[in-house]
Amino acid sequence: MHRRTRSTAAALAAAGLVVVGLSPAASAQSLAGGFGSSGSAGAVGMETAPLPTFLLPGLPVLTVPALAPQRPSIEAQVASVYPTRDETVGVAQPVMITFDRPVADRAAAEAAVGIRTTPGVEGKFYWVGDTELRWRPHEFWPAATAVTVWAGGAEHTFRTGDAVVSTYDDNTHEVTVTRNGVVERVMKASAGRDAYPTHNGIYYNGWRAREVHMDSATWGLAQDAGGYDTVVNDGVRLSYDGIFIHSAPWSVADQGVRNVSHGCINISPEDAAWYYENTGNGDPFIVTGGPGKQFGAFDGQGDWNY
Repeated sequence: MHRRTRSTAAALAAAGLVVVGLSPAASAQSLAGGFGSSGSAGAVGMETAPLPTFLLPGLPVLTVPALAPQRPSIEAQVASVYPTRDETVGVAQPVMITFDRPVADRAAAEAAVGIRTTPGVEGKFYWVGDTELRWRPHEFWPAATAVTVWAGGAEHTFRTGDAVVSTYDDNTHEVTVTRNGVVERVMKASAGRDAYPTHNGIYYNGWRAREVHMDSATWGLAQDAGGYDTVVNDGVRLSYDGIFIHSAPWSVADQGVRNVSHGCINISPEDAAWYYENTGNGDPFIVTGGPGKQFGAFDGQGDWNY
């Protein structure tokens, strides 16, 4: 039986695709042309925009040509872009663009980058030092957002997965994990004790490893002063200054009852293995109700707190 198919333009219109994130302020642009590859468009004044993921589920992010402004040239070269090509990340993951040298003209560097999404979202640029430019939406990404990043003369594509959001409530000493708004797991936990309270605020999952070597001397606390030098299992980093959620068999009796850590989120070995295997990079982790100050100082993963 012959199946009728819609045109690209009709499919995009039905999906409500909006082109956003053109530097330095987000603005919309129209699309032109038919289906394109997921490689660099290469033509002057043309870049690419993502197709909605529901049109071709399970495939890499596909794109169509998009009209683009003339972008300025800057001396610094793009060294890396994260998320990596066709990676699926969590709804709190910012776009991270690293340059090969310090950037003097930040406005020009921002104008040299184009970010387009479907569904359309608006966001902002900001800097982490002189060599790293970031962009994030004003609110968490919608689940299943397709994204193209035009940087360094090439296209980079990624998508967001489910909205997997974890919240540690210090009033209950529990971590509640939801997926697209539905509670998936509740875990007893222990956070930072009085001398080392865990900051309140929005973190997100970063680097992870099955075994993580932790040494308190790296942040100024010697072992003979109450510090530690140990290896923990199933560690997921929540902040650059060393806050992890990880397996802590030594504090199982305290989990759900009281805070006993140096700032990390302690959970049982079973729960830590589950968290490691069922969450991904960029999934938000929210700490609330604790005695610690607000996680406002930017440390590399504090993007959502200012």
